[in-house]
Amino acid sequence: MLIAAPTGWVGAEEAGLPANSVLDFEARRLSGKNQSLGDYRGQVLLIVNTASRCGYTPQYDGLEALYEKYRSRGFSVLGFPSNDFGAQEPGSDLEIGAFCKRNYGVEFPMFSKVKVRGKEQHALYGYLTKLPDPVGGPVRWNFQKYLVDRSGRVVSSYPSGVEPLSGELVASIEALLDDRPSQPDTISLE
Repeated sequence: MLIAAPTGWVGAEEAGLPANSVLDFEARRLSGKNQSLGDYRGQVLLIVNTASRCGYTPQYDGLEALYEKYRSRGFSVLGFPSNDFGAQEPGSDLEIGAFCKRNYGVEFPMFSKVKVRGKEQHALYGYLTKLPDPVGGPVRWNFQKYLVDRSGRVVSSYPSGVEPLSGELVASIEALLDDRPSQPDTISLE
């Protein structure tokens, strides 16, 4: 549920209401336009905190490959740049967008730089990190991934070291796209 506020739209959690899914939040795109994650209702999502100067930055290639392969079936990657780990995303939104496009051909939706931990944590990441392990828990590094079903429910999470094109992640995405139960084994973030 999105709530009108004097400064625009806020997520249900920010308004003091319980959030039921990731679809209850809004975030600003790199373009500066606010977008309700409810716009992705009915899609399988992979939410990823990204960084341009990280050892995992080449994962943009795999994320874009997933997006290209599955977007026609109702799948999207949502990238959330963050400078929270090792100051590895120091650029402006404009610089981040140009870097991603130039170096990795990123076409999947990218959002403005956010805090994924700490006092100024974005409400979406506040929600994700309050979910119990193994689907939630604290964000441990750049390129942590949260897999979300078509109803907005987080079904699994994957640590940074899990490549986007790994067999287990691809199998889980395909299961959700085929409306089959995803793999029961999830990866603990520990």
